[in-house]
Amino acid sequence: MFNLKGRDFLTLKDFTSEEIEYLLNLSADLKAKKRAGNKGDLLEGKSIVLLFEKASTRTRTAFEVACFDEGGQVTFLGSKDSQFGKKESVEDTAKVLARFYDGIEFRGFSHERVEELAEHSNVPVWNGLTDLYHPTQILADFLTVKEHVAKPLRDVKFCYIGDGRNNMANSLMIGAAKVGMEIHIIAPKSLWPGKELVEEMREVCKETGGKIEITEDINAVKGADVLYTDVWVSMGEEDQFKERIDLLKDYQVNMEMIKKCENDKVVFLHCLPSFHDLNTEIGKQIHEEYGLEEMEVTDEVFRSPHSKVFDQAENRMHTIKAVMVATIGR
Repeated sequence: MFNLKGRDFLTLKDFTSEEIEYLLNLSADLKAKKRAGNKGDLLEGKSIVLLFEKASTRTRTAFEVACFDEGGQVTFLGSKDSQFGKKESVEDTAKVLARFYDGIEFRGFSHERVEELAEHSNVPVWNGLTDLYHPTQILADFLTVKEHVAKPLRDVKFCYIGDGRNNMANSLMIGAAKVGMEIHIIAPKSLWPGKELVEEMREVCKETGGKIEITEDINAVKGADVLYTDVWVSMGEEDQFKERIDLLKDYQVNMEMIKKCENDKVVFLHCLPSFHDLNTEIGKQIHEEYGLEEMEVTDEVFRSPHSKVFDQAENRMHTIKAVMVATIGR
């Protein structure tokens, strides 16, 4: 049994392999509890606040439903709902909110902001996404892998394809190193992750048995248990669509890439949202400007039996619930 009470959740760097495994097991237990229809009370009497600079579907609803399920209460503050960072400093905001709430979630751009919130708050602060890291997503990803790949995480070959220097690639690499997994970041050289983080995580791998490979070669997917991709352009980078399309068009996850895995049971994951068809405003805009009907993944793969993206999306709720229960629960 691990005691994570009062701990912040800013990056998986701050957690041991055993603590991550504990959170994944707790997530599975809480998921089974919800599936059985058992009402929870582990957050009864607790109130949390969600501070959002970046819009989201899964992160907001996952935190809200997870908290409600266990008897807690939630306040949502979007970028137009408070003086955070405008008329009131991050430090002052943290000190005020910590007087009202038992936990603070932040989703935004600068990782320094969530670190500053944590520094000045005497209640746990949870990172719902920053430009550098997305740790709650990784717990959901790894829970999904545990559910659909008949191997321990340390025996899984995990391949991330696409923008290798974004917050998802960073966070997956950290998570993989921590649990002893073999991860391949497959990306154009100009989009490789930062050398400092790679070297830091390779040091972690020496203790956990993990392995990190960075390559431009798509054939590295051979033997993969999991293929993972993300959008080619992150929020705030919308002026870079043409550059990214030119760089990443050969890194699309399609059925040809699935076949290169030589694994009929390979699992496809995506943190969502995804540009796999023309049923979004941005998807239509990209089609009009660049002629693409699909971007980082084809609709065929997205809707195929390989795809577990909606199990993965659901697991955001169960894993976020585990983080809250572990850090502020009764």
